[in-house]
Amino acid sequence: MFKNLLVPVSPESITKKELKAAIKLAKADDAKISLVYVTDPVIPYSSSEVQSALSLSSIEYKKVSAEFAKRVLAKAKAAIGSDIRVGEFHIYHPNISDGIIEAAKKAKADVIVMASHKRTGLRGIFMRSEAQEVILHSKIPVLVLG
Repeated sequence: MFKNLLVPVSPESITKKELKAAIKLAKADDAKISLVYVTDPVIPYSSSEVQSALSLSSIEYKKVSAEFAKRVLAKAKAAIGSDIRVGEFHIYHPNISDGIIEAAKKAKADVIVMASHKRTGLRGIFMRSEAQEVILHSKIPVLVLG
């Protein structure tokens, strides 16, 4: 059915249970899993009047972001194991959902498999769901786990 599953990962968004579901789907179809981690290209802004000792230049920020993404992707890849072909993408985009869709195009994925925060009520109104945004704007199917 599917030959290339795009799975967005972050330290808090995809659990072992959900990753196992993506692995099961990939094994059933002998599909590849393409992992993506999306980083905001803009350095987080501090409104403090005093220059923080922790502030980074854009070059340093990009280096730190790339190293962090590499660790997150490596951890997810290790959890998947060696039975499945795995691709990795680190995308810089100010909007996570658009970054996921961009990665799906680059990976030539035929489905996006992602977790949902399951936000409802006022929390759902004020803290939008990335899964909902991807579903609304993706041109390929989106499978939401959780």
